[in-house]
Amino acid sequence: MSIISVNQGGVVRKKFKQFAVRNNYSLVASARKGVKPDLFYDLAGVMKMPEKNLAQIIHVSTRTISNYKESKKFLDPVQSEHLLKLVALYEKGEELFGNVDEFNYWLQKPSWNDKESPMDWLITPGGVDLITDELTRLACGDAV
Repeated sequence: MSIISVNQGGVVRKKFKQFAVRNNYSLVASARKGVKPDLFYDLAGVMKMPEKNLAQIIHVSTRTISNYKESKKFLDPVQSEHLLKLVALYEKGEELFGNVDEFNYWLQKPSWNDKESPMDWLITPGGVDLITDELTRLACGDAV
């Protein structure tokens, strides 16, 4: 596994360029408005994760997502924020590792001298923040 420091044109960035989060304020502002359920389905595809698994991560059922899509409703702010943070995380992971497959591999590896893997931390927005911070440390060459 090699770490690549710059990959400006990644698949994730291109797919979600309309959701580019410049800072925490823009993330929260976007989340408060809610996101369309299409973001959920697109993100599951990019993450190469079954929809059921992504739904568990954001604490909602796939049926609820489907109902929102059918009724053209936006997701609530909490689910929207979680999805937007996951988009930003996957952009950073793809940039750092070169592709989503390598990033997913890293997410599955136990870390912090623990039995848990970074993937286990994605079930809360704060956990996503911890993994994002870890990626920043890796990118800067800090020991992790």
